[in-house]
Amino acid sequence: MSKPVVGVSASTLLVNGQYQTQAAGSRYLEAITEVAGAQSMIIPALPHCVDLNEIMSICDGFVFTGGRANVHPDEYGHAETEAHGDFDRGRDGVVLPLIRACIDAGQPVLGVCRGFQEFNVAMGGTLHPEIRDLPGRMNHRMPPDGTIEEKFAHRHMVHLNEGSPFIPLFGADEVLVNSLHGQGIEEAGPRVSVEGHAPDGTPEALVIKDAPGFAMAVQWHPEYNAANDPVSKPLFEAFGQALMAWKKGIAHAAE
Repeated sequence: MSKPVVGVSASTLLVNGQYQTQAAGSRYLEAITEVAGAQSMIIPALPHCVDLNEIMSICDGFVFTGGRANVHPDEYGHAETEAHGDFDRGRDGVVLPLIRACIDAGQPVLGVCRGFQEFNVAMGGTLHPEIRDLPGRMNHRMPPDGTIEEKFAHRHMVHLNEGSPFIPLFGADEVLVNSLHGQGIEEAGPRVSVEGHAPDGTPEALVIKDAPGFAMAVQWHPEYNAANDPVSKPLFEAFGQALMAWKKGIAHAAE
């Protein structure tokens, strides 16, 4: 049987401040290939170029990536402020309905950083515009200086809830992760189960309640060094197993 195909959410990127392109980080593509054992395909943040039914029929699952632009607060009923930063409304228009459709269908989905936040918004939740401004919270943003290795270095523990489905996956109820985000969950959506928190209480891991398929998301960046990191590797391996199960189920249904 051929490899599963994974749609990878792109973000809009301006080259030289003028030419619009669609981009997805290479680390995601490498993690999907090397650890999940799948073939990746970039999904543009252009609603007029994306037919949800068509891409769901082509792809066996989706990874919703991190991105510098944030989900627009209109999507969760908040007023726009300077603290909300930059936006990518095209990406909002593609990924939010796609997440809902995949969860309903049981198609495997994995959210990372902005993707974690997108899961919550798609399921009716809200976001804080800037975590570090909240009393008692640490600065979760990417360190401004240093090498790429230093920026993606482990920075804090995540404590997982008792009985969380992440515990058998990681083999532990606490894991060490990196941290490169400014926004975070304010109120969880009705079907969002927050399964892990940073030491300052910031939500860091979630699953979708009663989802018929793999529907997990993390606030950190497991795509970095995914083939070697003891937390990242089992996450992408589990996603790969879910992809193959979906693919076999579709093939069996077609026989």
